[in-house]
Amino acid sequence: MTDHWYQYSKEKYYDEVINCEGNAYKPTRKLVSYTKKLLASDIKERVTAAESAIKTLGITFTVYSDGENIDREWPLDILPRIITSSEWSVVQKGLIQRLTALNHFINDVYNEQKILKDKLLPRALIENSTNFRKECKGIKPLYGVWAHICGTDLIRDKDGKFYVLEDNLRVPSGVSYMLENRKITKRVLPELFESYDVQPLRDYPNKLFEMLVSLSPNQTDTPEIVVLTPGIYNSAYFEHSFLAQQMGTELVEGADLVVENDHVFMRTVSGLKKVDVIYRRLDDLFLDPNVFKPESVIGVPGLMQAWKKNNVSIANAPGAGVADDKVVYTYVPKMIEYYLSEKPILSNVPSYVCSDKDQCKYVLEHLDQLVLKPANESGGYGMLIGPQSTKKEQNQFKQLIKKDPRNYIAQPLLSLSTCPVITNNGLRPRHIDLRPFILQAEQSYVTAGGLTRVAMRPGSYVVNSSQGGGSKDTWVVD
Repeated sequence: MTDHWYQYSKEKYYDEVINCEGNAYKPTRKLVSYTKKLLASDIKERVTAAESAIKTLGITFTVYSDGENIDREWPLDILPRIITSSEWSVVQKGLIQRLTALNHFINDVYNEQKILKDKLLPRALIENSTNFRKECKGIKPLYGVWAHICGTDLIRDKDGKFYVLEDNLRVPSGVSYMLENRKITKRVLPELFESYDVQPLRDYPNKLFEMLVSLSPNQTDTPEIVVLTPGIYNSAYFEHSFLAQQMGTELVEGADLVVENDHVFMRTVSGLKKVDVIYRRLDDLFLDPNVFKPESVIGVPGLMQAWKKNNVSIANAPGAGVADDKVVYTYVPKMIEYYLSEKPILSNVPSYVCSDKDQCKYVLEHLDQLVLKPANESGGYGMLIGPQSTKKEQNQFKQLIKKDPRNYIAQPLLSLSTCPVITNNGLRPRHIDLRPFILQAEQSYVTAGGLTRVAMRPGSYVVNSSQGGGSKDTWVVD
């Protein structure tokens, strides 16, 4: 037996495998025991097998660097992250509750605007949002649902409790990597997988397809569903093609669709074919050049009119991004109580809104202690991690805040939980987060676990793959 854990130092953070006494938690004992039976050469062999599988399957993501598109193989650490099913059942309920309230909110701000009239949110917060689409006013999609697919980012703090870091409601990505991580982990660690009762993930494409079918505005047993992609140069193109293939639907670009008499059709070799539901993977502003960016060459002219007339459904609906805003995020607990008359099951990370004068004053005086985030950036870009920043960087962000306080929130630097990863120097703890995926239409569904993202660099809190992050398979176990 090889004790790969002998030099495992988890420092001051909450580790999800080893407790403060240096012993494995009950759910992770089999994982620790299994790794102790492996020689260093055994682990290396499995890592190599995983890398080979990723390369063979073509599992890649695109990094935009200096104007170039660079395809890289997907980074996976083969040791799974383990969460108990009893704990996950609470998280599931909290995620469904949260997305339900968010959909009530989106539907409200584009229609009655009760929450603004009751002054639970400042009206200017919505009207000045870069994601508020006035073109969507008065529209009421089926079931009152605008965000049909959501990827909510969760973290554990030093208390071991799950907190919501942000909600991704525009075009959330990562679910294909979650599914592929499971396939590869099962392949390279079959003995460990068999020793746990792991909840399955393979039903996600079916659940997604069923949800999209339920959105069809036309009474037909076989609605035509398409996945609309910006094209092969998009960073998530692997996922677009993967999901289309898994669901048995067509993968199309804007040029493949045409609108005639306010109906959407797909060009095929045998002529035009009517489309009922579009799972769109491009941003609002590129959807329809007749309504948004006239210069868009990846959208479909007339699409918004067809959607408004209920001749086609779009998931996620245009305008859903109004709730995908880190400033709006701070009000979600109030939304839950306002729309559902319930207490939030999952807590937000404590946050400071820079559009509030008193909170902004505190932020400007404590930039060296806080994490500053722009309201609508993604991928970990545009952030300032105060405790790891220089005075020059802090002064630059002070000017940015003063110029546009609406665009920033601040949060304390959390002690993100850690999990072991395989490095050249043995097992080492690295910070992690979790992105589960929620589907919502007439019914709701939550994946059993999600995509665990890993900050592979020592001491780093940045988990995004585009900035050097990795991933893990997430096991929800009994």
